[in-house]
Amino acid sequence: MEQINRRKFLTYVGTGVTALGVASTGLGAFVPKASAAGDVKASSHLFGFKKKVSGLKFSPIEPSTKDELILPKGYKYDVIAAYGDKINKKGDTFGFNNDFTMFFPINGSNERGLLWVNHEYSSELFVHGKKQGDTYTKQQIEKLLYTQGGSIIEVYRDENGIWKMDTTSKYARRITGLTPFNLTGPAKGSKTVSGATNVQGTFANCSGGMTPWNTVLSAEENYERTANDAGLDATHYGWIIEVDPFNEKFMPRKHTALGRFNHENAAVSTTNDGRLVVYMGDDKKNACVYKFISKNKYVESRGAANSDLLEEGTLYVANMKSGKWVALTLEAVRKAAEKNADLLDKFKTQADVLVYTHEAALLVGGTPTDRPEDVEVSPFDKTVFIAHTNNDSHGNIHGHITRFIEENDDLGSLTFDFQIFAAGGSQSGFSAPDNLTFDSEGNLWTVTDMSSSAMNKGVFTSFGNNGVFVIPTIGVEQGEAYQFASGPIDSEITGPCFTPDETALFVAVQHPGENSKDLNNLTSKWPHRAGDTMPRPAVVAITGFKY
Repeated sequence: MEQINRRKFLTYVGTGVTALGVASTGLGAFVPKASAAGDVKASSHLFGFKKKVSGLKFSPIEPSTKDELILPKGYKYDVIAAYGDKINKKGDTFGFNNDFTMFFPINGSNERGLLWVNHEYSSELFVHGKKQGDTYTKQQIEKLLYTQGGSIIEVYRDENGIWKMDTTSKYARRITGLTPFNLTGPAKGSKTVSGATNVQGTFANCSGGMTPWNTVLSAEENYERTANDAGLDATHYGWIIEVDPFNEKFMPRKHTALGRFNHENAAVSTTNDGRLVVYMGDDKKNACVYKFISKNKYVESRGAANSDLLEEGTLYVANMKSGKWVALTLEAVRKAAEKNADLLDKFKTQADVLVYTHEAALLVGGTPTDRPEDVEVSPFDKTVFIAHTNNDSHGNIHGHITRFIEENDDLGSLTFDFQIFAAGGSQSGFSAPDNLTFDSEGNLWTVTDMSSSAMNKGVFTSFGNNGVFVIPTIGVEQGEAYQFASGPIDSEITGPCFTPDETALFVAVQHPGENSKDLNNLTSKWPHRAGDTMPRPAVVAITGFKY
């Protein structure tokens, strides 16, 4: 009989009696079949194929401090697009500091599709230059806004198996800090957003998600600095945006019903009765976890018209002490603030609640947590995984991954339990978990977000550079982390996304060399392309996955 340690025992408790019983007999490898009868259905629904090629079929690598994207033996990467590369015939260029990626197959292909890529922030050194006194020039502001937002590029795998960008694509275009957007939902036209119904641009785009009607949601995270530098109304930023990568006539929009805060992501699924649910993290210290549930139900035949589901519904915040989702209604916020005249004056409408979501959430009992970044729903058992990156003010230096279990396995439930699925630290081999995704074998893929100023110093020395880790969510290896990749100097790897058949993994390498003092003293030169004189953030395709 296999002897399982206490850590594994505790994680089995969260998977049910069947899994625990199987594990105790030493048959842990069969847990996926025994404990999750809906796995094949869930996997098919998520990926469209039953047989995949990812999972733990690699020899884990050791931490590295090299200025390179290190992968296991048998794997390689192709640089598809890097900062400044032309993406279409019009001459639009790929933005800076790429983050979230999402692959949209063209005609069901695993080898050609559109890739949405977020661009999170700009750089004085590498992009737009230093301020002229206390401000940037008009030209500098236009450049810092243009290099943020998102890129829609067409990618394909050629006859030699190399992933490339098709710059002749009819779909390729940029969504930037200069692009017009519509506001939707309760805050549209409200006094709280200065009466705006249309706003300028998107920036600070971190992670995101895909809707069931094949549009992309992108999250505006640390928007404050860019809004201030560009002289823009800050209430117009910090939202979840929606873009249709295939349809330029679909007006980009910001959904105010989902709240305004430092959005990390938007994980979309459905409740048991067919309503839309969106899970979101607020990436800052002492911030909360949220979910939005639509008023109406998702109807597949409505296609992109389902976008209106994101305009009307209820936003909830997690109270982890009580295990309840608390509704962020005007009534609830005003009741919580009834003895504070200033807060009562601040929260007079539902628009006020949505514009100042973080403050409203804490008022009604939302639990302040340790930088909740990516939130993703497992396609196998509907448990919800949250990357709490870290919070040094709480002594949580290396972060952890939390797993919410919604009551009755219904994402529409307003009560939940939770467990610490995996903890960062030298015992696990990773620190500061960030973006998350799943493969069809039930493995959780996570990237890490150690500060570049802290990497390879002090308690972070043993981890080397930021990397990619694979953590099984079922079976005897549940909760154990295996390193798959290590990034270049100063960088973080972001936005992991598989093709439907899992033969390629797209990731973005963000801010390599960001600690460089000047262009003559570079800490990184990745991706080491001929003719490049500076490091360039880039999106790559990793291949080598085997059946």
